[in-house]
Amino acid sequence: MNTSSSSSSALPSGAPAPARERALVLGGGGSTGNAWLIGVVAGLFDGGLDVTSADLTVGTSAGSTAAAQLAGATPDELYAATLIAPPSAGPRNAGPAWAGPQPATSRPAGPQQHDTRPVTDHMERTRRIIEAAEGPADLRRRLGAMSLDLPGSSDDAVQERWRTTVAARLPAQTWPERTVLLTAVDAVTGEPAVFDRNSGVGLADAVAASCSSGFAYRIGSGRYIDGGYRAGAENADLAAGYTRVLVLSPFGGRSRTPADWGLDLTGQVADLRAGGSRVETIFPEPDAEHLFGLNAMDVSQRPAAARAGHAQGLALADRLGVFWR
Repeated sequence: MNTSSSSSSALPSGAPAPARERALVLGGGGSTGNAWLIGVVAGLFDGGLDVTSADLTVGTSAGSTAAAQLAGATPDELYAATLIAPPSAGPRNAGPAWAGPQPATSRPAGPQQHDTRPVTDHMERTRRIIEAAEGPADLRRRLGAMSLDLPGSSDDAVQERWRTTVAARLPAQTWPERTVLLTAVDAVTGEPAVFDRNSGVGLADAVAASCSSGFAYRIGSGRYIDGGYRAGAENADLAAGYTRVLVLSPFGGRSRTPADWGLDLTGQVADLRAGGSRVETIFPEPDAEHLFGLNAMDVSQRPAAARAGHAQGLALADRLGVFWR
C-alpha cells in the first residue's frame, strides 16, 4: 500500500488530461462546520446550481467528510439527514444509517450536554505549539509528535473504533471517478499528505486521517493527523491552475498561524488569483458565527448550522451561477 505524502498518479498512456475548469474547496470546521458545508451545497443545488460536479474537490477535516459524503448521496439527501435531531435534542426521526450526527474529529466526544472543555484544552495545547514553532514545517512536526504521544495513536481498539465511526458517516465507501483530494499530515515526518483514488488508501481511511486532530490515525505503516495542519483549514492552494475556484470556509478564512507563514486563506486566494484563477469564497453569516469555534463539536447545533448554510446557498445561487458556469 502506498501511503506517501503525495498520492497523485501519472495518467495512463494516451489518456486525456482531466479538465481544470472548476474546483470546489471544502474547509474544516468540526461537526457544525460539516453541517454548514452540506447546507450551503444543498442550498446552491436547490437554487439551481450544482457544484458537486466540480472537476476537482478538495476536502479538509470536516470538509473531507463532506466531500466523501457528496460522492455517495445527493445534496438534498445529505441536507435532510443533517436536519435529523441528535439524541440529546429530542427523539430522532428515522433516516439512513450514515445520517448519525457525530463529531467530525478524533477528539473524544463529551457528555450528552455539550462541554467545551475538550475543545478549549485542545486549542490551548495547539496554541502553545504554534507559538513555539519556527515555521510551517516545524509546526507540523511538533503537532505530529504531540499526537503520537497520545494513547489512542497506539491503541488498536481506539483506531478501529475511529475508522468504524468515520465509515458509518459515508453513504458510499468507494472513491468517485471525479478528482477528489483529501488532505492530511504525516505525523512522523511532518510532511503534507494528499490522498486520492490512486493513492492506494481507502476512502474511509483517508477521511479518518484528514479528521484526526487528536491522536494520529494509522494507515498501513504510516501515521496521519488532521489535514487542517497541512496549509490551513482550507488548503485552497491545491486548486492552483483551475479557472474557477469556489471556497467554502466554516471558519471564515481565519488562521491561527502568523500571516507570513502563508497558511491563511487570504494569502492562498491571492496566489490563486495571481495564477489566473477566478475565486469566490463563502463564509458563515455573522449571526451564525456562534455555531462554530468552541461550539464546533456540539452535535445539537448541527441542524441550525445546516439551515444557516442552506439559506446562504439559496441566496447566492444566482450570482454564483454566473461565476461557476
